[in-house]
Amino acid sequence: MIQRIQTVYLLLVAALLTITIFIPVGSFIDTNGLTYPFTPLNITLPSAGLNYTPWGQLAILILAAMIAFATIFLFKNRKLQMRMCVFNSLIIAGYYLVYLMFILMTKGSSNVSFQFSFGLCLPVISLILTYLAFRSIRKDDAMVKAADRIR
Repeated sequence: MIQRIQTVYLLLVAALLTITIFIPVGSFIDTNGLTYPFTPLNITLPSAGLNYTPWGQLAILILAAMIAFATIFLFKNRKLQMRMCVFNSLIIAGYYLVYLMFILMTKGSSNVSFQFSFGLCLPVISLILTYLAFRSIRKDDAMVKAADRIR
């Protein structure tokens, strides 16, 4: 299990998504030039009266990290492992849709500008690593099928 490369990929996916929860994924800049960091854990924007947790984004990141970690232990069922990788990729893509919707709604309700941060790149890296894990699992499955044909 640990010696397979897809295990390393999926562990990195889980770690990157967990890190994304805690670091800023952007900043709101109000008309006075004050910067307010935006993390999936908390957003504070006094000019618009916002001070809450964007639960949708937080839930999606936690779910995607848990699925990536749980997928590691499905090594005996490669078909299910590949399906879980595809499902996790869809969840990560959904994170960006929720993120974009939240930014557009927040900018529309207040007079602030938004600046993207490096933390927004980590789910994209996770998406790429999930694809690499999917490819490695598919390659393992093909190798097992070839060995079964030889027997």
